[in-house]
Parts: sequence; C-alpha cells; structure tokens
Amino acid sequence: MVLKLYNSLTRTKETFISLVPGKVKMYVCGPTVYSYIHIGNARAFVVFDVLRRYLKFLKFKVEYVQNLTDVDDKLLSAARLEGVALSDLARKYIAAYAEDMSALGVYQADQQPKATEYIENMCALIERLIAKDYAYLVENDVYFRVRKKKDYGKLVQQSLDDLRVGSRVENNPKKEHPLDFVLWKGRGADDEVSWPSPWGEGRPGWHTECVAMILQVLGDQIDIHAGGVDLCFPHHENELAQGEALTKKTLAKYWLHNGFVQMSGEKMSKSVGNICTVRSLLEQYTSLALRYYLLSVHYRSPMDFSSQIMEQAENSVRRLQGIMDRLVDRKKNAVQADSSEDIKEQLQAFALQFKAAMNDDLNTANAIGVLFAAVKYANEVISSNQVSSGSLEAIHQFLTVYGIEILGLIAPGGVQVLDEEIKTLVAEREQARSVRNYARADEIRAKLTKLGIILEDTGHGVRWRRSKDQ
Repeated sequence: MVLKLYNSLTRTKETFISLVPGKVKMYVCGPTVYSYIHIGNARAFVVFDVLRRYLKFLKFKVEYVQNLTDVDDKLLSAARLEGVALSDLARKYIAAYAEDMSALGVYQADQQPKATEYIENMCALIERLIAKDYAYLVENDVYFRVRKKKDYGKLVQQSLDDLRVGSRVENNPKKEHPLDFVLWKGRGADDEVSWPSPWGEGRPGWHTECVAMILQVLGDQIDIHAGGVDLCFPHHENELAQGEALTKKTLAKYWLHNGFVQMSGEKMSKSVGNICTVRSLLEQYTSLALRYYLLSVHYRSPMDFSSQIMEQAENSVRRLQGIMDRLVDRKKNAVQADSSEDIKEQLQAFALQFKAAMNDDLNTANAIGVLFAAVKYANEVISSNQVSSGSLEAIHQFLTVYGIEILGLIAPGGVQVLDEEIKTLVAEREQARSVRNYARADEIRAKLTKLGIILEDTGHGVRWRRSKDQ
C-alpha cells in the first residue's frame, strides 16, 4: 500500500513521493493572531497534525513549519480596538493559540516563524522580483505583475479574466492589472507600525511572508503546502506565483486544502460572526470530543457543526476511553502471558484496513470506523473467560498506536504519555512564562506532574524527565 494525496494543483489523487527519499518538508499556513481561533480554523491544524503523525508513522523524517502572522490590517484594527500595542496583542493571541492547540493534542511545529521576524527577508525577496520585472513600484507600494506570470491562476485552474470577474480585488487605478497584488504597503498616515525598506517606510503584504519563510527555512521547493480551502485563492495562488518567478520551481509538490466548517449550512467566519471559538467550546465539551469531531469527516469535505453532532462525538470518545480502562483493569488480573494467534491475525487485519483508509488521501473518517471495529472486537475478547494478559496487551498496544499516536483520540488513561505531547506542553509553559502568564505556567507544570513528568528549570532552559514510576 502507498500513500495517495489529493493535489489541488493537478486536481488528482497522486501517489506521494517525497522530493528526498525518507524526508518530508511540510508547511502549513498558521493563524493571524488578532483574536482567538474558531473551530473552523482548528480543522486545518488538527487534520494536518494527523498527516504529520502519519508520515512519521510511515518512517518519514518530517520537518514541519507553520507561520504566525503577527502584523497585518486585522491586527492593527484589533490593537486599536483593544487599546494595546500591536506586539502586546500578538503575544496575547500567540499564547492563546498555543494553549488551544495543546488542548486539542496538536503537536507544536518544529519552527513557528513570525512575520515581523522576516521583514528583511521579504524586502530582499521583493527586490529580486523587481529585478526580474515581476514587480513594480506605485508611489510607495510594490505590486506583483500577474500578467508577467503566464500561467497565473493554475492552482485554481482559472484564467485571469475568470478570476477578475469572480474575485474581490483591491481598487487602485494605478495598478497595471486589477489582480496585481501588493508585496509592500507604504506607510499610511494612520499606521502605528512600519519598517524601513528600499521603497520607504511601510510593511509587507500578507502574500509575501509565507514565500520568504519557506525559501529561508525550508529551501526552494517543499513537499507539502497545506491550509484551508479559503486560502487556495488568492493566498496560495499568489505564493505559488512568487515562488516560481524567483526559482523557476514549483514552490510545493503537493498542495492540500481542507474544507469549511459550516453552521446552518453557511461557512463559519469571523467576518460573518457565526463562529464558535475553540476555548469557548472547551468549556462545553472535552478536547478529545472536539478533535474527534474534526476528524470524523473526510478533510476535503465540508462539515456541519451542531450541539447534536458534538454530543455524538462525546459518546464516541467515552466508548474509546471506556475500552482502554477495561483493558488496563483486566490486564492486572490476567495470569497467562501468551497471546492468541487468532487475536494477532485479527489485529493485523485491522491494521491493514486502517492503513488502507489513511493511505486513501488521509481518510480519517474510515480510519475511525476501523478503530471502532477494533473496539467492538476488544469488548468481545474481554468478555471471554479464557483471555490472556498477552492478548490484552496486544489489543491495548494496537489501540494505543492507532488511537493515540496517529489519530490522537484516546486519553492517556493507562497509557504512557508520548514524548511529543510532553514537548508541546513544555513549549506552551515557556510561552506562558514569556508573557508573564504565571498562573497558566503553573497549571501546565501541575498537569505534567500528574503525568509523572518532572521539570527542571536550568540556566540553559527547561529540562524534563520521567519519574521512576513511569
């Protein structure tokens, strides 16, 4: 079996072959940190966290990068509204994002570059585009020349004329073409922040930051670029155009996009106001139920959100947790150490079915179905009077690997917490301390202590180790 992924660039399901054997460079567009993320935002982060986990399960070495947009129009408006400095607002919501992701079991990215840390890189990129005649100056603004890129629109498979008719574009009569997009914005009269550039004080356009980060951190070409379907145009189309203009290579080999979360049939959006933030939902539902919900539908399909659906998710998670608890209890009382060959064969069959689902464009919905078939089987085995401790251990290990290591759906009750989960919590604690949120930092330390993890704050950073009981 081989992994196949639907590539938005080719509109086909393709066999995944990494650029370098055994290694994957993966970039997922992160949040614009002007507010709390909603469940629609979280879908991309949870789905592509599972893809990352599965690639690692397949023995790939994954380098996973996610940006944090900490300067743009939305941040500036929110900072004015809250009466705080832009940097303070960004720190607040970066910390909140880390907390929400930790709660949903999303592993922290290997690198999380911030837009404000890459201003010089973006200026250098824009200079190169100007030198190649792909960009031009209008007063103190710099625009990308879309007509120069003959195949502009290929990610969404539309012509310039079609895109012009169907898109909302910035109204600037000085642009050469309505779809030309801004790379650098000259400082406005009311702008609170700006940076020096060869074109005067200003700030970068949103579509430039990801390209600059990818080229600097990951190189000229990456394996996977992922995000919500709403980013396909114009954001990812504009990234692809800049990357190819600079390197003559396709920025990413595979482009992946998840579908919308809908409420009453309408896309969930902050601009519409029909949103449910992750942290508000965590006050009503368990984090595992939220994660389960986000994986219960194939990632490319739209999904509805409702209280009824969440109640079903809660019931499903309780079943998973219940079987894990039963396995732990029965193992303590079992006396035989051998493991039935029939049970081994059945678990192997479940494993093949699970992998077949995941290899089919990351079909987590079908994979969850296999997981529950295994749960039903586990209940039948536990009910047997002649079950051995070896058989129970084999089932427990199966559910641990596929339920926790890949899907992340089962609480660790009776299962040793994974190293990456610990690292995510430690990183979140450090983030909380950096913004002087000591109450949250103490909460995380207490949580880690309950998990049997000992933290040591040293002059060279935080070190952790498991207690002898682990």
